[in-house]
Amino acid sequence: MSQQCVDPIVGKILAGWRYDISGLAPEMRGDYESHLEACARCRGRQQLHRVIDVGLIALASISAGVFLLAFGVIRHFGPPFAFWLEIAALAGFALSAVIWLAVAVATPAPVTMLDAAKEGARRVHDRLPEEIRQRLPEELRTKITGT
Repeated sequence: MSQQCVDPIVGKILAGWRYDISGLAPEMRGDYESHLEACARCRGRQQLHRVIDVGLIALASISAGVFLLAFGVIRHFGPPFAFWLEIAALAGFALSAVIWLAVAVATPAPVTMLDAAKEGARRVHDRLPEEIRQRLPEELRTKITGT
């Protein structure tokens, strides 16, 4: 049984943006954030979109690595027609890099990963003993805690 959106108009707006509100000004985000908190359907779709975005970046990274590995193997063994195989490996690497860049620019995946990293750092910081927290530079503490 499919869940219904609690506010179909806001749900359609968010769907048109691929559930990405990271580019909105903070004062404009409030209604959309509250909708995502209240609407399980839109929240689930937002999470699905972020998983797809991060998956595409990971897949492009792995692909680029495999093409670089292929280039190194070809260079090491020097088979016949090595030049053309090297060109093909470098072209595959370049295409993977362009795809990685396109996904990183067109989606909020980097922002999502940065937010997750900040949240993890905040959790670690909160668990540190007070004497260790005080040793951290003020600038770093400010970045971690956000205050």
